[in-house]
Amino acid sequence: KCFSTWGVFDTMKPYLDGTTSSGPLEVRLGAETFGGETHGYSVGYSQQDIEAINPFVNKLIFNSLSQLENLRKYAADGISIGVRFNPGISYANQDLANPARQYSRLGVSVDKLSSQALVGVEGGMFHMNCENSNFPAYKQILETISQQFGPYLDNLNWVSLGGGVSFTSDGYPLEELACLLKWFSDKHGVQVYLEPGEAVITKTTDLAVTVVDIVENGMKTAIVDSATEAHRLDTLIYNEPGTIREASLDGDYEYIIGSCSCLAGDVFCVAKFDQPLQIGDRLHVMDSGGYTMVKLNWFNGLKMPSIYCRRVDGEIVQLNQFGYDDFKATLSRASL
Repeated sequence: KCFSTWGVFDTMKPYLDGTTSSGPLEVRLGAETFGGETHGYSVGYSQQDIEAINPFVNKLIFNSLSQLENLRKYAADGISIGVRFNPGISYANQDLANPARQYSRLGVSVDKLSSQALVGVEGGMFHMNCENSNFPAYKQILETISQQFGPYLDNLNWVSLGGGVSFTSDGYPLEELACLLKWFSDKHGVQVYLEPGEAVITKTTDLAVTVVDIVENGMKTAIVDSATEAHRLDTLIYNEPGTIREASLDGDYEYIIGSCSCLAGDVFCVAKFDQPLQIGDRLHVMDSGGYTMVKLNWFNGLKMPSIYCRRVDGEIVQLNQFGYDDFKATLSRASL
């Protein structure tokens, strides 16, 4: 769900054992282009969804006991069945991304579980972190779910602990994390999985934009040929400003980096520069790999960014390019 640009999967395969997905099309894409283990999860499956992913999935995770009861019969023989649990605790800086928020629809709380309800269930999934670089907090969460869900975990074969753990960030205590995961695995006798998303692709991708105009209305705004609403949606959703590679913390020239969409509040960030910006200047919005290409849309009919990969030897390979035909086909393929 975070990153599905399959053109670089061959580079990633040696370091990961497979893929996990939040929808039927992602399941198939993961199985066909990445291989290895394929885990399928969805907040709401239909019978048609289960039948569609049967040829591709190794582990099938249901979000609720009602989905488990109503749909597990459609899973093909040999697929390992799991259930998502909601521990009621989490680490998330944004309530929008907090799986333990009030009235959460994500997973089954411990008070709703019973041994009878989990008969035939081989695995469980927890997803309770978002951009968590705090190891002590993660350790506390894991110890809590071990205590709360222990009687159920002891009867499972595998547990996915989800994603959202920033273990590739500088200075993260990897050895302590490994020991913690081994402790959890040994205590409950389960195979443990992690589902790293942004941890895998953080700091790998820039959104390259060009200044097309500079306007002033109390403050200078450099308008670029991109938009957060179309090309970097989480900047808008979570109010998390982008970071410009060419910017300078002590620069004398300050600009709003504004989009070319019609949405009044569609801006990337405020940044300072050592020299005045000029029309035609190239800027790079850093760390733009996660939750961007999977959320691209055609708002305003803006040009879609092409996707390139630069190899370590400097060679640049084009992975995708979009045009008018792609835009038109997303809106209609027939007329009345």
